[in-house]
Amino acid sequence: MSKRSSAVRILKTLALLYGAACVVGGVVLAEVSIRLDKLPLDDTSPEKERLRRRFQASFEDVTLIAADGAILKAWFIQPANPNGKSVILLHGITSNRLGSTPYADMFLARGYSVLVPDSREHGESGGNISTFGILERHDVQLWAAWVRQRVPGCTFLLGESMGAAIGLQATAVSPEICAAVVEAPFAHFRQISYERLGRRTGTGALFWQTLGRPILEIAIAYTRVRYGVYLPDADPLEAVAHSTTPTLLIAGVNDLDIPMHHSQELQQACSGHCSLWVVPGGEHADASTFAHEEFEKRVLDFFDAHAAHAATS
Repeated sequence: MSKRSSAVRILKTLALLYGAACVVGGVVLAEVSIRLDKLPLDDTSPEKERLRRRFQASFEDVTLIAADGAILKAWFIQPANPNGKSVILLHGITSNRLGSTPYADMFLARGYSVLVPDSREHGESGGNISTFGILERHDVQLWAAWVRQRVPGCTFLLGESMGAAIGLQATAVSPEICAAVVEAPFAHFRQISYERLGRRTGTGALFWQTLGRPILEIAIAYTRVRYGVYLPDADPLEAVAHSTTPTLLIAGVNDLDIPMHHSQELQQACSGHCSLWVVPGGEHADASTFAHEEFEKRVLDFFDAHAAHAATS
């Protein structure tokens, strides 16, 4: 056998192995990405008791059924003296409503009613898969409609990380939301996939844009065929381009999980209805602790300004 024939055979073998590895890797990547390790909703009584004592708040367990039959769960929390406004709090990936309830304090203290849902496939909510906003945007639309039946004034939205990306996508289908504050959203599904896979595997984003890209594309194709979901449709950038909801974007300069450039790109696409607060020294979705007083002031002033605008328009 000639050296050339041997080289060709080796190359063919390597190509077959590479292709097989991409297929297996793509299927595995798809399943672990959309079937998440849920953080169980453990004993909630201490947090409920804390909010009841501090704000004389009342809790209502809420259940809605999504269009695909998924059962969605939430708490509706009302302060002793409601001001007629409400806010929906959206948690991050693999978290649950307990991850959002610390934000409730600043709203309950000022009379806001607060809805704290578990995102689908998180906490006590059902759903077979997590879709990063494709299905969740319509879940938020249901929550917003439910809240508006209970609270007559403005409904606002506050989300972090995955909840921020979901919130942005929800504004495109829920124009009744008066304003939104979102911290650390991603802009493009593929770009954040390159970056997060690169960071978690230590290979870097460039690897996933080149040699590793077939794995990601197979994962996307597999999810589309098996579950009927095309993951790049989770597109906050496209959503803000078609939304008119006033939005405050928050980004930490030192955020490695979802780098600041995502929020900068979103602001550029917002056609004038978005503003951006860059938090020097801030990391991933930590503005409420890293710059607590400024966070509360900016968020509450932003909501107050748009409640007043809604009342006069």
